[in-house]
Formats: sequence, structure tokens, C-alpha cells
Amino acid sequence: MQHVKPQVYMMRQDDPFKCTAAKLAKFKIAEPVKFIRKDAIVLNPFSETLLTKNDAGIASSVCAVDCSWERADDVAKHQRVFSAGIGRRLPAMLAANPTNYAKLGKLSSAEALAGALYILGDRQTAAEIMNKFKWGHTFLELNANLLEDYSSAETQEQMMQTELEYFPNLK
Repeated sequence: MQHVKPQVYMMRQDDPFKCTAAKLAKFKIAEPVKFIRKDAIVLNPFSETLLTKNDAGIASSVCAVDCSWERADDVAKHQRVFSAGIGRRLPAMLAANPTNYAKLGKLSSAEALAGALYILGDRQTAAEIMNKFKWGHTFLELNANLLEDYSSAETQEQMMQTELEYFPNLK
């Protein structure tokens, strides 16, 4: 299995003391980048294409764009960051971070990276990321069955079906 390197594109819009991406960069678990390569998966909440385990074969890295949820729409409209690389949307997951606990899809950058890496088959790095946070184990526990099922899905259709089985009110 090919390992996909975790990266973060920092927009510095959040409190630096609460920024999960900054903590991952500080501990060298995720590489901070100033530009996104063409062969990088960019976690884009506005992408039509869901991330699947098969994406591990087409990318060298997976990049979380660290921006404030309150500004995500503006970032998507006015910045090219989401159009760089290979855009993929994470399937629905529950947040475990203290700010957005149990809110659907309101993941921190660390949660997004961990979820993506788990789906891509790198459970060890996903756990390593979440172990840096007091609440990190809760993310993996809260989404355990979901992450297992997502990481088993082979196609976009299977991924969408799994997502709708867990969250029937999504669409």
C-alpha cells in the first residue's frame, strides 16, 4: 500500500492556539505547504467527487485547507486553493472537537486529515494525528463504524450509498 503524505495549507484565520493544523505542523505530522501540487488530493467540502480508498493510487499527498468554517464559502469563491490539485469531498462524519462536538461535517483540519487517511488505508497515521489531541480518540470512536464502512467502499456509488445509509437526511 502506498502511503499518502498529510499536508496542510494554512490560511491563518483561526485562533493560533486552537489551530489543529498548526499543531500537526509543529509536531511534523503534517507538512505545511504554500502551494498545492497537481498530484495532491485537496479536501474540498464543495467538491462533487467523494474521496474513496482508490484515490490513494492517484495521489502523493492529501491536503487539508485550514480555514475558518465561517469563511469557507468566501475562500471557495475567491481563492484558487480549492481548484488546485485533485479535489475530493470527505463523506459525512461527526466532529469530536470541543467547538463543534457531534456536529455533522464541522471537522477540524486534524479530523479531516485523519478521516481522509483512514479512508485511504493509513489508519496508523490517522491515529497518530488524533493522538495529539485530548479529544482525538473521541473522533475515531464516534466515527468507528462509519470509517470502517467508508474505507471498504470501492466506488463513488458505494460511498454515496454508505453515506446515505448513515445520514438519510443529507440530500
